[in-house]
Amino acid sequence: MSYPDARYLGDGGEATATLRFAGAEPELNGAATTASYLATGASTDGKFGLYRWDFKGPRSGPDPHFHRSISESFFILSGTVRLYNGTKWLDGNPGDFLYVPEGGVHGFRNESGEPASMLILFAPGAPREDYFERVSTVAQMSETERTEFFLRHDTFWT
Repeated sequence: MSYPDARYLGDGGEATATLRFAGAEPELNGAATTASYLATGASTDGKFGLYRWDFKGPRSGPDPHFHRSISESFFILSGTVRLYNGTKWLDGNPGDFLYVPEGGVHGFRNESGEPASMLILFAPGAPREDYFERVSTVAQMSETERTEFFLRHDTFWT
């Protein structure tokens, strides 16, 4: 495999880096989780999306599902996160990594009752923020709205 074609064609480089300090407030603060939008698809020109997902302790997380257009990767930072690799649920601990290509069945959840934290990487960078912010409301949606919501967000339940 070779490097992709150059996207920056200037001579001297540019001061375009962004820094997010560890103490920044998370964008999403739910009952069971918080999510920090470290790099959204919009901020990376669609190359990737990177999110810090912090479980507060109560059981939470999606059942097995897959995506048709994006891969998803998980890196456990702290605590224990149950990861579904398409065949079975396994305990993910700090330093563990799960890569799921497009079409790969996966899931994650905190079942420990203790706080846990992980990074979630989507490639390419789909607009996952609306999904994260609205998925807790699907029970209040009509069947048609729920179907449209999951189709729009490339989420297919198994």
